[in-house]
Amino acid sequence: MEILMSIVVGVLFTSAVYLILSKSLLRVIIGTALLSHGAHLLLLTMSGLKTGDAPVLMDGVTSYTDPLPQALVLTAIVISFGVTAFFLVLAFRAYQELGTDNMEEMKGNDSND
Repeated sequence: MEILMSIVVGVLFTSAVYLILSKSLLRVIIGTALLSHGAHLLLLTMSGLKTGDAPVLMDGVTSYTDPLPQALVLTAIVISFGVTAFFLVLAFRAYQELGTDNMEEMKGNDSND
């Protein structure tokens, strides 16, 4: 199971880097979202994906599931959602002002910096 998850993480990272290096602003945003999803999956994979009893410690309990990886990933999902929403609003505003999402056309030239 961990090998399959590692392959999925590698595919997500590879496609995210490819999209981030493109010239379209929308592809860059999708690439950052994919990169964050790959990081979430990597955190869960490296934590071992243990299943077992409830993550509550009481006297005499020897088997439990560590809740820390799930809490970290849940926090990271909320943060990446906020960052992606901010990027989308920023890209929409840039498209309204400039009329393009091409990064090469967005660059200023010598007469218009």
